[in-house]
Amino acid sequence: MKVVAPKPFTFEGGNRAVLMLHGFTGNSADVRMMGRYLQEQGYTCHAPQYDGHGVPPEELVHTGPKDWWKNVMDGYEKLKGMGHDEIAVVGLSLGGVFSLKLGYTVPVKGIVPMCAPMDMKDEETMYQGVLSYAREYKKFERKTPEQIEEEMEAFKETPMNTLGELRDLIYDVRENIDMIYAPTFVAQARHDEMINTESATIIHDHIEADEKSLKWYENSTHAITLGKEKEQLHKDVHAFLDGLEWSE
Repeated sequence: MKVVAPKPFTFEGGNRAVLMLHGFTGNSADVRMMGRYLQEQGYTCHAPQYDGHGVPPEELVHTGPKDWWKNVMDGYEKLKGMGHDEIAVVGLSLGGVFSLKLGYTVPVKGIVPMCAPMDMKDEETMYQGVLSYAREYKKFERKTPEQIEEEMEAFKETPMNTLGELRDLIYDVRENIDMIYAPTFVAQARHDEMINTESATIIHDHIEADEKSLKWYENSTHAITLGKEKEQLHKDVHAFLDGLEWSE
């Protein structure tokens, strides 16, 4: 069976533009429902997909943060090329880290980091997450248990050497968030099983934006955009975006 991989999307709405960023080992589907919702409210939404994501895991291990940051910047430039001079950015997990990096790198109208980590587990723990992703992807491909085990053993022969770079990226962003002045809405799942939830407080307390807020989603886990409170999250993000001082 051929698996149809998720792809980048562009949902055209009005003049107000939103760059939407997924997480590590995720894909554009993580932010697709929110993108459709915001399109219905008159926003143009674009979500890139990072190299090595939404494809067989054998491709993921040969990519790293430099590749993914280039994908993010290409997405930003795509919206600029479509004529959007004002761009807000919404990001889940690693996408939230990238949204903060954009906040002190290029002009952005507003920032919504969702479940964004400000520290990282050790590389071995992170690699276990990569192995889990690889196994789930192979199940998604409808491979037999025997085939999966055989391929997993081969997969483990190729380490992911960019996890150290990923850790460095997160700590570098943490060191620089005091250079963020754009309005920021921090969204954090209370039952986040993937990151240290104190990250949300660190972001909120250390950015220099005059307009900033933090909301805890009491019944959500890390994949907050797909969870029980996704409709409320959609409304909250929309309310934040509508409250920004767009020129039109």
